[in-house]
Amino acid sequence: MAQPDQKTITPVRLAVDGGLVVIFFAILFSVVKSHVPSTDPKMILLWSALTAGCMSGVFWLCIQMFRVVLKAQLEAKK
Repeated sequence: MAQPDQKTITPVRLAVDGGLVVIFFAILFSVVKSHVPSTDPKMILLWSALTAGCMSGVFWLCIQMFRVVLKAQLEAKK
């Protein structure tokens, strides 16, 4: 099997993925903030950030898996 000449990770792709993850974090943080069962503002910020952080990590993995599968499918068509 021949090795591909094209890099899979480039600084531009990392920047795009990082930007998407930051946007996803901000959206999820604002949604989850209203669902924290507390009246203490510090606890609301803490638990919404922790929840949004975990979900953003999963989102990052989903983006990376999507890229790998898409690349494999495009190479299979060649």
